[in-house]
Amino acid sequence: MPRLPDGDPAPASGELPADALARLADGRFGLYLHVPFCAVRCGYCDFNTYTLTELGPGASTEDFAGTALAELDLAARVLGAAAPVVDTVFVGGGTPTLLPAHDLVRLLDGVRERFGLADGAEVTTEANPDSVTPQGLETLAAGGFTRVSLGMQSAVPSVLATLDRTHDPARVGQAVAAARAAGLATSLDLIYGTPGESLDDWRTSLEAALALEPDHVSAYALVVEEGTRMARQVARGELPEPEGDDEADKYELADSVLAQAGYGWYEVSNWARTPADRCRHNEGYWRGDAWWGVGPGAHGHVGGVRWWNVKHPRAYAARLAAGESPAAAREVLTAEQRHDEEVLLGVRLREGLDLGRIDDAGRTAVAGLVADGLLEGPAAVRDRRAVLTLRGRLLADTVVRRLLGP
Repeated sequence: MPRLPDGDPAPASGELPADALARLADGRFGLYLHVPFCAVRCGYCDFNTYTLTELGPGASTEDFAGTALAELDLAARVLGAAAPVVDTVFVGGGTPTLLPAHDLVRLLDGVRERFGLADGAEVTTEANPDSVTPQGLETLAAGGFTRVSLGMQSAVPSVLATLDRTHDPARVGQAVAAARAAGLATSLDLIYGTPGESLDDWRTSLEAALALEPDHVSAYALVVEEGTRMARQVARGELPEPEGDDEADKYELADSVLAQAGYGWYEVSNWARTPADRCRHNEGYWRGDAWWGVGPGAHGHVGGVRWWNVKHPRAYAARLAAGESPAAAREVLTAEQRHDEEVLLGVRLREGLDLGRIDDAGRTAVAGLVADGLLEGPAAVRDRRAVLTLRGRLLADTVVRRLLGP
């Protein structure tokens, strides 16, 4: 697992600067809940997760909801009267649905009681296909959840085996059907570029996903993260390293197949059936909105202040039991950092980036980016927006560097 970033000391009270709180009124407010439990740790994953046998008292699945509610109490104290109602809630992990459904509803009730939920709030939980039941999904829907994001990853058994995914591909369809019957919107997460995965394998996965008619699809290129079991397998020559050209071919195939099925891209790695099916919580990240991250290793951001919690669940629980913030450190973003992040994240969106938000050096690069086929010409000229072409999406980091200038 990666180290937490370096930063400045975070106050034990969790207090935020007054000017950061004042900016809360400028946009929407989301809440992220990190549930760190997994039945098995996948070899490619570097998220802050733990198998159930690794944790002791205070950090168990039985204790987790109560501990997370204590952080919600802290958040309510820190934000005080500045706290807006919550527009989106996203429960991620880990595998959140390893917790009993009633515990997830208890956490959502905790959000509702402390902050309120906006009308039409989006409430998502991630899940593995083999970690949900029809009864559990019905409990979630009745408790206020609106959406479930299922970790399908692939429909090809050999690819799932390389990723250490343990579910039967048939379970994905069963989980989608159960979610739909419960009244929940569905999203499927896919990974492309797994060692040994052919282009035909990837097409098989795309077609299997689309046959289930989900509301939303995410497709991410596999990254071999340092410190993971897969990284060690690649270093020993047991698995080939993913190749950029192969991943580009698979991204182009995904965009083509999804577009033909009526799914529109709205962020480089995300497609939705309609604008209403977009993941509004993640859009908040890309817009730079405020959110509070609850849970071990979770990150939060309010008004240009970013912080991150201690990673280990036992340390996280101990801090809260002592009445202290679980934040390990934080940073106050400079105006330059906020601008750079606005460009970095905003250009990834289908609506693109307002060219008025780019400095002079960046604007001089726009004509060259259009000529190179990386930005849409009509959008740049007519709408004064930087909108990525398909080729630009493949080279988004290059576009960002040129827009930020020297």
